[in-house]
Amino acid sequence: MAKASKTILVVEDEQDLAEVICFNLEREGYQTRRSASGDAALAEVRTHPPDLVLLDRMLPNISGDDVAGEMRKDPATAHIPILMLTAKAEESDELVGFALGADDYVTKPFSMKVLLARVIALLRRGDAQSSDSDILAEGPFALDRNRHELKVDGQPIGVTATEFRLLGTLMSASGRVLDRSKLIDKVLGQGAVVLDRTIDVHITSLRKKLQSAAPDDNLAAWIHTVRGVGYSFRPPKADE
Repeated sequence: MAKASKTILVVEDEQDLAEVICFNLEREGYQTRRSASGDAALAEVRTHPPDLVLLDRMLPNISGDDVAGEMRKDPATAHIPILMLTAKAEESDELVGFALGADDYVTKPFSMKVLLARVIALLRRGDAQSSDSDILAEGPFALDRNRHELKVDGQPIGVTATEFRLLGTLMSASGRVLDRSKLIDKVLGQGAVVLDRTIDVHITSLRKKLQSAAPDDNLAAWIHTVRGVGYSFRPPKADE
């Protein structure tokens, strides 16, 4: 898709920064919209879903963390990539951002060149996904890449864009074990600068959502941990 067809919602209460971000995005050919508060952002994504949300964590009324959480609960917005912007630069803060549903994370102050590169990478991942097999199905799981929809026993489950790609990558491996570096390349893109534990955080979040969706079915056990190596997707054993 051409950049002109991509719409980015910039959620930032610092007007000067929001204007600079929008100016640079528009100069690259993207369409932009702006929200200065969390409640306005939620209303915008629900009525006019964008292709990507640039989301500041510190917002009036409703925090960026809560916006991300609400977006991930709603199947209509769960698939929209979120790039979090924050002044919090500690490793623990970054892990919290990923756990809340962020697909990527940029700390303030940041260079516009870095921000644009992260935007391009996130949007490219979504485009690349459409070239893979449309539907993956195994056991109770059905993952439809065209609709960006995950169903278990016919019931939809809301997951983030990154969790969706992660599960799709594991399912596509047909039981093979994928190490963390391979999963980072496949899910987050080659050259992605992330913490070693980033994949683990996304796996933990995905397992929790699967378990909550069907507590009696032990869906989380389909994602198998191979200690010291990585992860695989396969039916759980009777004792798991």
